[in-house]
Amino acid sequence: MVYLVYISPFILLALFLVKLHYFNRSTTNKNLPPSPPRLPVIGNLHQMGPLLHHSLHSLSQNHGGPMMLIHLGSVPTLIVSSAEAAREIMKTQDLKFANRPDVKLWRKLLCDLKEVSVAPYGEYWRQAKSIMVVHLLSNKKMEDHREVREEESANFVETIKKFSDQSLVVDLSGMFVKFTNDVVCRVTFGNKYSEGESGKKFRRMLDEFFEVLGGLNLEYLVPQLAWLDRLRGYDAKVERVSNELHDFLDGVIDERLRCQSIYSGDEGSRNEDFVDVLLRIQKDDRTGVTFDRLAIKALLLDAYTAGTDTTATVLEWTFTELLKHPRVLKKVQDEVRIILDGKDQIKQADIEKMKYLKAVFKETLRLHPPIPTLVPRVASQDVKVMGYDVAKGTTVLINAWTIARDPNVWDEPNEFRPERFLNRTTDFKGHDFDLIPFGAGRRGCPGISFAMATNENLLVNLLHKFKWELPNGQSEEDLNVDERPGLTIRKKVPLLVVAKCLSS
Repeated sequence: MVYLVYISPFILLALFLVKLHYFNRSTTNKNLPPSPPRLPVIGNLHQMGPLLHHSLHSLSQNHGGPMMLIHLGSVPTLIVSSAEAAREIMKTQDLKFANRPDVKLWRKLLCDLKEVSVAPYGEYWRQAKSIMVVHLLSNKKMEDHREVREEESANFVETIKKFSDQSLVVDLSGMFVKFTNDVVCRVTFGNKYSEGESGKKFRRMLDEFFEVLGGLNLEYLVPQLAWLDRLRGYDAKVERVSNELHDFLDGVIDERLRCQSIYSGDEGSRNEDFVDVLLRIQKDDRTGVTFDRLAIKALLLDAYTAGTDTTATVLEWTFTELLKHPRVLKKVQDEVRIILDGKDQIKQADIEKMKYLKAVFKETLRLHPPIPTLVPRVASQDVKVMGYDVAKGTTVLINAWTIARDPNVWDEPNEFRPERFLNRTTDFKGHDFDLIPFGAGRRGCPGISFAMATNENLLVNLLHKFKWELPNGQSEEDLNVDERPGLTIRKKVPLLVVAKCLSS
């Protein structure tokens, strides 16, 4: 027994050397992507700053190039930083990368992975996405929702007029969030949840939801340090936010079921919204997959979360860049006023003629993709990408922010120049991999048209009816353009402006 105490360290060392030998032998024949040096246990986590896309950009410039393999704790992660590599992942071999990582935190917050954005690739995902597209995001539904967009744009304009009449400073960042909340809530839930004390509670709940969803999840990245999530109160906060969200969504569904029982004999008494649609689909039971209450809550949450903060972010950065570049602001405002020519009613046909306006949005999305590294994918099998070996289970992050600033593709890539798109067919809908703010392939965002129609309608109204300045005599050089960390990348400092009414 005494001898065993003395020799056990040598036995452990021998086992470690044997394991190391076989590990090295199994990897020496692999052509792995370049990797920066990493530390035990935490891998490359120490090299990640608060703005992930910036950290990954710097690392890829110094250690990787188009593709780089890093380790975020125990999670091997492929970083994609070129259009060519992104095309390989999201088009050529899209099916092999069509899955999402299975993250316990996501299961807790996103209805056991029943949301379209994170659901495992398969029949449920196909049916859920089809429901979202046909009943919420199709061209027909877009036209059905036009009145909602126009009414909320008109409400926005009236609020700005009140500020203008009193020469008050406007917090556009906050107003953009409220606007997108109101549009999406009306379309999805049939009600707005932005007024009064209940509105404040609703917004706080959603703010905390985005905060914990985008937070540092040690249990997933470094399981050995999962106890720190409990110690710092992160687990408790996730549990509370999850319960509050489920209570809210259950309340929405229960209220709708009560309304349906009241109006059961008079189907034309109320307009059908997405809640009604989902309850009808559940009742019909024709999807071929289990479509229970949890699935209904997942699609409601998906519709809300995918359509609010990301849409508000695009509006915020677009207006910021316009104020930062007065020449561009004047040019796009002139285009809007010339095409509308005194019209009070803005039609989609008029917006389609505004080529420079569309170029402004493209340039904003190039410089400020709402989710710069897109939603992670995962390799479902061992695969070769651009000659490199990528192991099954590897997480894939596509740095759309880096790709859109590639100097080999974009002239003066860090400059805001909408003119670059006037004679260029590149678009952001997932076909041109130089510009992929909404992703591409099977897992590309299905709500692009909805988001952009909402953005365009509001921006045209604001450019048509007001002159815009920075408050307190600030110049464009004073405008803060720092980014705030989070799931979506918003401005660090809210966008404060002064509006002056323009005569038609």
